[in-house]
Amino acid sequence: MTARTMRILTSVVGLAVMAALATAAKAQDAYVIGLTGALTGPSASTTAPPVEGLRIYIDRVNAAGGVNGKPVKLRILDDQADPQKAAANARQLVEENAILLIDSSLSSTYPPVIAEAKRADVPLMFVGAVCPKEVYPPAELGQFCTSAFASNLDSSAALSFIKDTAKDRVRLGLAGMTIPISRAEVDFAEGQASTLGMTVVDKEIIPPATTDYAPFASKLKAAKPNWVYAWAPWVTQLRTYEALRGLGWQGSFLTWAHQEAEDELKRRKDPELYVIGANALFQDGLPIQKEIAAAVAQAKSEYPASQMTEGWIGGLVIEAALKQTSPPATAAAVTTALENLKIDVKGLRGGPIEWTKDNHYRLRQSYRIYKWDAAKGQVVLAKDWFGYAVN
Repeated sequence: MTARTMRILTSVVGLAVMAALATAAKAQDAYVIGLTGALTGPSASTTAPPVEGLRIYIDRVNAAGGVNGKPVKLRILDDQADPQKAAANARQLVEENAILLIDSSLSSTYPPVIAEAKRADVPLMFVGAVCPKEVYPPAELGQFCTSAFASNLDSSAALSFIKDTAKDRVRLGLAGMTIPISRAEVDFAEGQASTLGMTVVDKEIIPPATTDYAPFASKLKAAKPNWVYAWAPWVTQLRTYEALRGLGWQGSFLTWAHQEAEDELKRRKDPELYVIGANALFQDGLPIQKEIAAAVAQAKSEYPASQMTEGWIGGLVIEAALKQTSPPATAAAVTTALENLKIDVKGLRGGPIEWTKDNHYRLRQSYRIYKWDAAKGQVVLAKDWFGYAVN
């Protein structure tokens, strides 16, 4: 190799190193957070509002000067609840130097996104998407969840309420969606019901793309349940309820209080429609809810403020974690911060979000149940906060 060739190679290598350093420096000009979510598709009414709430929260943080003097760059990609698209999104976000990944989609996207997060050694947080068991103690390294709903605990609370509320022996119908966590949760509820002296008369697991719910509702109605419990994305819960009522079924229906629940209770005005959730409804008029409503109005969002709680709580957690992660931030530093976090959610939940090295969900999960009161002409509490230790 000639001296001239050596000089050229040295120059090229030097330029490459300088370019790499410049890219790294540019990346550190902001905290890069990457999100893959179902912004469109069958489940978007449940999964898209939390993303919007998170975006509005982060915009407010940046407008106030960012975190530790640095802006937060929230990169959002739509996966339409398609696992392959979610995997591609996760890879792209890692390549864009994300120090935290967020999944706001259906559980069918979890395996590929988790795989990409582990490969890149980047923490993964579920926001507005059902919490997987991996965040329960003993939690897996690098997986966290801010969402209100989670497997097993939700059904335990729901069935406990049904048992205490039912006037007659419970003949229970169950409904879920053909996605991994929903199917598993409905199976869990089936087993749990038998231990409480309930008779499960039918269980319907419904595909996401279903347009006609009448066949599933017909099977449920034919089994003569006096209660139906559904745990799935809102579209499955609501359409199952609608189909049952359309067939003349008059029993009690209990379902998870997703973002859409509050407005639907007011619209349906059905005293036998109950929703169970871990978020306070906006009818409570909390100061933090008024703050959210003002921010949503200013942002001119297409979604109502009542659907923003999940995203807002996700924002509170991200901001608090980044405050403990002085730039230049790393994925490892963010993971450490998340493992030692306690967030006052200001009444949006029945208690704080508190994470430890072994618990990436919360130390206690609290629930409320709401229904429509025809005499009062408003949504009321059917049962105030009650909860379970998470261990």
